[in-house]
Amino acid sequence: MQENKPDCYQRYPKDTMSSAVPRSGFVVFCVILVLTLTLYPVLKTLSVQIHSAITGSYVAGYHSVLLVNCPTEQTARDIGRGIMEKKLAACVNIFPRTTTMYYWKGEIRDASEILLLVRTRTSLVQRLVAYVKAVHPYDIPEIISFPIDDGSQHYLKWMEDAVIDI
Repeated sequence: MQENKPDCYQRYPKDTMSSAVPRSGFVVFCVILVLTLTLYPVLKTLSVQIHSAITGSYVAGYHSVLLVNCPTEQTARDIGRGIMEKKLAACVNIFPRTTTMYYWKGEIRDASEILLLVRTRTSLVQRLVAYVKAVHPYDIPEIISFPIDDGSQHYLKWMEDAVIDI
């Protein structure tokens, strides 16, 4: 004679329940792994920022220096003034005429140019590049960015205060 079991045992057989727990644990593990890998850059940046705030140390690469060559002093002044008015940089230096040699359309060319040295936050570099490209008279303006690894803490703090990260 067969023994009658309660309904709950018949609805959820033993083998189905035992396989559901390991599967859900695996899914949770996979979700945590994907989230960790996805958020790693953000978590790393956040930890560096917190360390910098606590210790007062500089975060390498937080600021950048850009080099921009211009054909004339007036062009350099106009671009430099526009950068400052748009608050894209803490400081712009305009260096006197430099001699430049470069390849253009397969030929070596010589020119006199004016060099802009621009200091800004690294987070603003792409906005600054877009602005310079929009107003620069060259087809392919020279705009090169270098991250600042270290320097005078007072100067770097001044740069941080002078340029608001938008």
